[in-house]
Amino acid sequence: MEVDIGHLRTWIGRSEECSDEITPTPIAALAATLNRDDPFPRHGDILPPFWHRLNFRPICKTSDIGSDGHPKRGGFLPPVPLPRRMYAGARLDFHRPLRVGEAITRVSTIADVTHKVGRTGALVFVLVRHQISNGSGLAITEEHDIVYREPSSPDSSSPVWQKAPENATWTMEICPNEVILFRYSALLFVSHRIHYDRRYVTDVEGYPGLVVHGPLIATFLLELLRQNMPSATLARFSFRALKPLYDNVPFTVSARIDDDQKTVHLWAASSEGFLAMDATVMLGDTLKG
Repeated sequence: MEVDIGHLRTWIGRSEECSDEITPTPIAALAATLNRDDPFPRHGDILPPFWHRLNFRPICKTSDIGSDGHPKRGGFLPPVPLPRRMYAGARLDFHRPLRVGEAITRVSTIADVTHKVGRTGALVFVLVRHQISNGSGLAITEEHDIVYREPSSPDSSSPVWQKAPENATWTMEICPNEVILFRYSALLFVSHRIHYDRRYVTDVEGYPGLVVHGPLIATFLLELLRQNMPSATLARFSFRALKPLYDNVPFTVSARIDDDQKTVHLWAASSEGFLAMDATVMLGDTLKG
């Protein structure tokens, strides 16, 4: 499929700003989705790292939704013509905590648009930079990578997956199912059909099952860290999605503390032992409030 990368790169520098408020009910709902026994959030409670994704939901009229469940292309994001869209990874710096009850703002900017050719054909990567602030100033800087690609052709070569590490300090098994994926999609107001529409994901996009959200896998990685290091403070979190994971097939999340006691390597592995997500956490001192 032909890609006019010159036209798509005219989106670089485009920005938008939105405001929101951190409210307790979505936090309690995500905790329930993750099977946590947390008390109902109170005003002033610190939001767990990466749970800011509950805010700034992509509010879009139903008439403006495309056939894949995403908002139609060509608004804030460039109109990439490739049909498959995936969340490829992210890098986050945590400057100060966010708290329940706070008003927050997010400034989002298209930082880069690049074109490559991979095993399945054309690939377009869109780098989006978010700056999230509360009343005290900048709280989170986040860059996330969106990849668009062509569907796999019958004659394309099978991918060569990397084996996951085996020297974990902690490991936890996750059993994703339709309910978990639906609840997470609903909480984030994400209508991408690969996460809940089995006929669409298998017949149209050719996946063997419902695709587990990349950010949900990343959340499970941080949950493993939070369960085993509940007082840890995160300075930086980065992750790359390497292999899709599907519903009703268990996967594992694992972590290993490096010798410096400041770096934690985390990863998700498929049931066959292949690396599905690779992540790193840099632990920090107590963030300024």
